[in-house]
Amino acid sequence: MRVWQKVKEGEKTRLQAFEGMVLSRNHGREAGATFTVRKVVGGIGVERIFPLYSPDIDKVELKSRSKFKRAKLFYIRDRAAREIRKKMKVVTREKKIKSDVTKSELKAESEEKVVS
Repeated sequence: MRVWQKVKEGEKTRLQAFEGMVLSRNHGREAGATFTVRKVVGGIGVERIFPLYSPDIDKVELKSRSKFKRAKLFYIRDRAAREIRKKMKVVTREKKIKSDVTKSELKAESEEKVVS
């Protein structure tokens, strides 16, 4: 979902998009209704709560729709964290393998110098 929000900078106003997945919707369609949108920026999850009937929201675009069996999708926070941890493990393993290779290369070079 993409939420276009009016941002006031000095005397001018501009539109800024916040694009992410809707985690929850609270209070139905009443005056105090809100919805929560989550996106990931630079590996960090960012969540914003938007009032449904706010004058600062210009428009709300639905990018894609998917079927979920739950009303609230808070478990996605944990899923995202797990995926990030898996990626971190892969990256550290790759770095370790590269450092082991360079160490063995350095050791082989030093042994060649000693022999000659």
